[in-house]
Amino acid sequence: MGHSLKYYLMNPLPRTYAMIVAAGRGSRFGASVAKQYTQLQDQTLLQLSVARLASSKYINQCLLVVAEDDITARTLDFAIPVYYAIGGVERWQSVQAGVAAIGSTGANDSDLVLIHDAARPAVPSHDIDQIIEAALLEPYGAILATPVADTLKTSYIKSVTTDNLSDKNNQRYYAKRTIDRSSMWQAQTPQVFRLGALKKVLDYVAEHQLTITDEASAFEYLDLPIRLVTGSRQNIKLTYPDDALLLSAILTAQSDQP
Repeated sequence: MGHSLKYYLMNPLPRTYAMIVAAGRGSRFGASVAKQYTQLQDQTLLQLSVARLASSKYINQCLLVVAEDDITARTLDFAIPVYYAIGGVERWQSVQAGVAAIGSTGANDSDLVLIHDAARPAVPSHDIDQIIEAALLEPYGAILATPVADTLKTSYIKSVTTDNLSDKNNQRYYAKRTIDRSSMWQAQTPQVFRLGALKKVLDYVAEHQLTITDEASAFEYLDLPIRLVTGSRQNIKLTYPDDALLLSAILTAQSDQP
C-alpha cells in the first residue's frame, strides 16, 4: 500500500492538515454539555486545543469535525482559522468525514493529516512539532504515546450477596493476574498519518465493520508500521470529572513557564 519510504524522503515538504474530532458527547464525563465545551480557564476545551495546535510552526488552520446538531462550535472564537465537517456516530466515521473534507481541498496522498482530541488541551507545543517531524520520516505515520508506568492487572467479576441495603452493586472486581508492561504504551494524540494511507485503512475498517479506538488501530489491522514517539505525561485527556482539576493545574503551570 502506498509509496516507499525513499519516495517520501525525496519529497520532504508535504503539507500538514490539522483535524480535531469533536463530534462526540463524552458519555463517561457525565456532564450535561458535550465534553469539548467544558470550560477551563474561561475557554472551552475545544478552543484551548485549537490554540495548542496554533502554537505549532507547521499548522495555520484546523478542520473541526462536529456533530450535525452542534450549534456551539460556530459561535466560538479560535486562535487560527477553522473550517467544518459533519461527523458520524463512530469516531472512525468522523475521521473519515474529515479525511474526505481535506481531500476535497486538493490535498495530496503524501500530505500529512494530524488528528487531535478536543479533550487534550495541554499537549505541549514541542510534542506537536516532534510528532509531525517524526511522521515526515515515515511512510505511514507516527503517534504520541507514553510507556506504561503503573502495574497492570487483568480482572474477573464475582457476584456477591450482601445484607447491606446500601450496597446495590452485587458484582465486584478481583485481581486475576499482573500483565508484563515492558512493551505497553498508552496512546495519546496528536496522531499523524499520510492522507492516502489513512483513507485506505479507514475504508478497510468500514468494509469489514471493525471496531477501533484510535486511528493507529486501523493501521495495525493491516500490519502497517506506525512509529511511537514518547510524549509528555502532561498531555492528559479529560475523561472523568476529576480530570478537570488536574488539567487546570497543568494548564496553569504551563502558563507560568517562561
